[in-house]
Amino acid sequence: MSQVLNYTIVEDALPAVIITMNRPEQRNALSTGLMQEMTEQLERQSARLECRVIIIRGAGPAFSAGHDLKEMLNRTIEEEREIFNVCTRMMQTIQRVPQPVIASVHGIATAAGCQLVATCDLAVASEKAQFATPGVKIGLFCSTPQVAVSRTIGRKRAMEMLLTGRPIDARTAAEWGLVNRVVPAERLEAEVMELAQQIASHSPLTLKIGKQSFYEQIDRDQETAYELMSETMAKSAMTCDAQEGMSAFLAKRPAQWRGK
Repeated sequence: MSQVLNYTIVEDALPAVIITMNRPEQRNALSTGLMQEMTEQLERQSARLECRVIIIRGAGPAFSAGHDLKEMLNRTIEEEREIFNVCTRMMQTIQRVPQPVIASVHGIATAAGCQLVATCDLAVASEKAQFATPGVKIGLFCSTPQVAVSRTIGRKRAMEMLLTGRPIDARTAAEWGLVNRVVPAERLEAEVMELAQQIASHSPLTLKIGKQSFYEQIDRDQETAYELMSETMAKSAMTCDAQEGMSAFLAKRPAQWRGK
């Protein structure tokens, strides 16, 4: 079942849900409308128990070419701020929803499109995909994309992308840690679904706790991170699913997840 909205197509491929950015003629430029609709759909899917994984992809030849520059000409400062506030809300929602979010990247992912890939929990790319933060070339440094990109690939590599604007190919993106894996173009959809199915086989509660705890600890100092995660694991061990999972492992039988 699929639902065609104004800027996106939402398709049930349970246990995964696929959200397709649907502005192919504009290379899926992230207009305010698209970003708002994406945020709304992420929040909607987050409440569905049957949705275990969310996949984000783009229609047409590109994943996303970044912000819609037409929206950014001749605007007031308040209007410009709102564009980036909407973008920030979308990016933060991706990491706040309990389901793992996978970017399926088949073409270019530039500027805020590259930011979107870096923000997703996982990313699988076609061999034909390319990634860039080219704002420097048009006098608009990719300041918000650099937040996600620099936290994903590190300072020196991020600075190279940001200062030169040059694209990197999919293999380089994988080597740098921007994407998890690179696959032949004809295998992209199948590989993403296989990854989604593998993730969805685990306890949904465990996935929720794990995703939340990852982002809670990742930028903390080591001592604080251990303190927080020790408490998280202690509480997690008390859940029904953790008790069931450990019992099933010891008994050498499949676990029966209850999401509790």
